Amino acid sequence: MAKKLQLHADRLFSSNEEIRNIARTLYRSVKDLPIISPHGHTDPAWFAHDQNFDNATDLLIKPDHYVFRMLYSQGITLAELGIETIAGESTETDNRKIWQLFAKHYYLFRGTPSKVWLDTVFAEIFNIDVVLCEETADYYYDTINALLKTDAFKPRALFERFNIEIISTTESPLNDLAHHKTINASDWQGKVISAYRPDPVIDPEFEGFVSAIKYFGEITGEDTSTFSGYLLAHKKRRAYFKATGVTSTDHGHPTAKTAYLERSDIEALYQVVISGQANAEQAELFRAHMLTEMAGMSVEDGLVMQLHPGVSRNHNQDVFTRFGRDKGADIPVQCSYTEQLKPLLDKYGTQPNFTFILFTLDETAYSRELAPLAGHYPCLRLGPPWWFHDSPEGMRRFRQQMTETAGFYNTVGFNDDTRAFLSIPARHDVARRMDCNWLAELVSDHRLTLDEAQELAVDLAYNLAKKAYKL
Repeated sequence: MAKKLQLHADRLFSSNEEIRNIARTLYRSVKDLPIISPHGHTDPAWFAHDQNFDNATDLLIKPDHYVFRMLYSQGITLAELGIETIAGESTETDNRKIWQLFAKHYYLFRGTPSKVWLDTVFAEIFNIDVVLCEETADYYYDTINALLKTDAFKPRALFERFNIEIISTTESPLNDLAHHKTINASDWQGKVISAYRPDPVIDPEFEGFVSAIKYFGEITGEDTSTFSGYLLAHKKRRAYFKATGVTSTDHGHPTAKTAYLERSDIEALYQVVISGQANAEQAELFRAHMLTEMAGMSVEDGLVMQLHPGVSRNHNQDVFTRFGRDKGADIPVQCSYTEQLKPLLDKYGTQPNFTFILFTLDETAYSRELAPLAGHYPCLRLGPPWWFHDSPEGMRRFRQQMTETAGFYNTVGFNDDTRAFLSIPARHDVARRMDCNWLAELVSDHRLTLDEAQELAVDLAYNLAKKAYKL
């Protein structure tokens, strides 16, 4: 007989009765607030065309590297999970079979945030009340697929059901934003914007960089064979993005290194990188200079700047070669902020029109560097725990190590940074519960009053993200 799937009302709250009671009070004031999702990777085509999702596998497994990386770690190949290869190699095409494989190994997710998110999706979105396992796999698959065929489960209907106020996707400067234009031209009231992610035309080590630079020039009408033309192309493209409602840029550099070179030096370096002959050191120096250039452009046009360093992306060379980027092989690495950001901060750190949001996968930098930096520079804000740390314990560590030095108001609340659309409410719910529990601890310790905690709970769940991202 299948086990019951039950979500406890007090999940993630303290076992201490006093703290738990306070957390309940705080949570009641924020649990139904609208969702601000200012940084994510959902597909804008979903909302532009509002077509029914095909099936449970394509929606919940294939796009979600949180899911398939765990299965891959236990010897299940990406081909068995139906992940398409670059060269068109044979992969599993039977979506029911893929779902059955996932269900058989669902136990692997015990204790992970993925299980918290997925169980919440199953119970609260699809109203399934039995645990996913090998025996219930077909029941899940058929139930979910039947619901996905209905109007109530179309993307726009779910957007509204989830109480999402705004969601931001992430696109390359080479993207024409056609889907966003379709959304803006429609009579639908949902707000979906993009973010300017220039990695393909800033990172010389990004695959296809040289050809991307040429195309960058073609679509902007600028001569990107020169550095001055290249900068003008960025300015034009940023303006193009901003005109559709974009409020932020996003930069996925491997480190936080910044620099500001003499004009003759950066012009010479630019010629090297667009030749495709740059070595690793030259590529890093170019990225470093361009971060500072991007900061200067943000001072001019007001776009909020985000930086996500501290990660070795696409670490598994075989997976990268066969399946492409973003397939679950991002690995945290140690990252320096204090010294590496200094050239940028020396130039723009006190500019009143500049907001610079920092993320990290290197938790050792929390109290040593990030909190002190954000606790001083007016432009700096700290992004929420990200990727591996978007978890109950990751959120707890973040608050414990950041708050005393940076405070709450030098952080930006929560963003879900996800491709898994249906998990967005679950992820925000986890963040709201964990923040309410942390605030309840401070109230119990008499470090905050209940009134202060109630104001903070709303700020962390809603107001801070809306203000930081200029939404």
